[in-house]
Amino acid sequence: MSMKMKTELEPTKDGLTKSDIKRVCDILRRDDGVGAKDYIEQFSWLLFLRIFEGVEAQLKELEEAEGRKYKPVIDAEYQWSSWAKKDWKDKDELIYFINQKLFPHLKSLKGTREKDKIGEIFRELSGNRIRSPHNLLDIIGILDKIEKHHFQDTNLLSQVYEEILQAMGSEGGWSGEFYTPRPIIRLMVKIVDPKLGETIFDPFVGSGGFLVESFNQLYEKSAKDVKAWRTLQTKTFYGQEKKPLPFLIGTMNLILHHILVPNLIRSNTFMEDVHNMPESAKMDVILTNPPFGAEESKSVQSNYPIQIGATEGLALQYIMKRLKNGGRCGVILPEGNILFGGGAMARIRQELLEKFNVHSIISLPQGAFAQMGAGVKTNLIFFDKTGSTKEIWYGEVKGKFTKKQTMQDASFEEIFEKWKKREISDSSWVIPIETIKERNYNLSPKNPTLADVDVLLAPTNILDEIEKNQREIDSVVVSLRNVVKK
Repeated sequence: MSMKMKTELEPTKDGLTKSDIKRVCDILRRDDGVGAKDYIEQFSWLLFLRIFEGVEAQLKELEEAEGRKYKPVIDAEYQWSSWAKKDWKDKDELIYFINQKLFPHLKSLKGTREKDKIGEIFRELSGNRIRSPHNLLDIIGILDKIEKHHFQDTNLLSQVYEEILQAMGSEGGWSGEFYTPRPIIRLMVKIVDPKLGETIFDPFVGSGGFLVESFNQLYEKSAKDVKAWRTLQTKTFYGQEKKPLPFLIGTMNLILHHILVPNLIRSNTFMEDVHNMPESAKMDVILTNPPFGAEESKSVQSNYPIQIGATEGLALQYIMKRLKNGGRCGVILPEGNILFGGGAMARIRQELLEKFNVHSIISLPQGAFAQMGAGVKTNLIFFDKTGSTKEIWYGEVKGKFTKKQTMQDASFEEIFEKWKKREISDSSWVIPIETIKERNYNLSPKNPTLADVDVLLAPTNILDEIEKNQREIDSVVVSLRNVVKK
């Protein structure tokens, strides 16, 4: 049986539009109980329940295709169509039903994988904050334009949801911790190249971009049959997220992108003791953008072999411990101590280079995360657990990204082609491990073709040249004064 998604459907005459979604956000922002701070959370739970009817239809189709009877996840009384399309004579009764019946029911769900996931999501929510039943009915009317199997709408929803997340990340100052630009993620997924049957893990999942893009690539290459679909849905994608709102958003985003029951858990990754990581917990592929620029407490640091406060140092150690033998990783790290610092940072890099094959480092230009309010320079680090590092291929992404000149997939086509050939050029080079060891395991992407220029422009040389010129000027001035006197 084919499980092809119905992406070819044309929009219905009254289908949902991008402006409809933005209108929902506007309505929520102006509601007395919601406002600018909470609108994305309220939008997410409403959208989740509307979409989940379509998800249930897919889950039912999958179960019946395998000869099993399907049991609904959400009881009929609490499914979207039962309450959202009801003619509420007393509009305040709708708010009462949501607050006193719907949310308690959803929070209490447990017993199956799907029910556990919904119960977990709704227990994390602050509840319904929409005070005006008229605002709520307006939103219901808009979301009712989505049809259960109308994947053209859910594709649109996923795109708009991504735009909202990007804008919200910029407004909220979460920077790269929360939302990683999708062209960067797609480049990383192409390089790491996950395969069907492998486990794919993001320990700092945020909005779920790495898992979404991995799913997209795997689904396009799969046989699109029941077996492949079941593998993708249940045995492939895993993630962890510390904060409740990103956890909800990541779960919602994955569902909108057809990962129907995501294997996400809300957990502080840094709190895990990694000293004796069981083999069963290790993953084939890890793709992530960990939080950096923050500090963890001494008690958290004790969970790691090399104790260090910087979150990027802890994150790199965590990834190294969670990767299977033969596994592959792509991680975003900042330009800073994690790449060239001494002490604990140098020891972490030494272990990485001695126990893993760090095969490629791609340097992103300043401002790659500027659209998210973060101007820190970053690098993409790729390594496999297949032995020690022999040499590293470095590449530089040319160009500059700003809010006006936005990042596109085309921005990375050239570097990807060079990476495939491990090409050496004015913007790509190879450094042997012996040289890296001599530099105290410094992994900074310093372009050797610019070395001569760097020497000429070194500050001490410039100052020496200025002093020399000044002495010559002084000498000329003295000579001229003597001439004038005579």
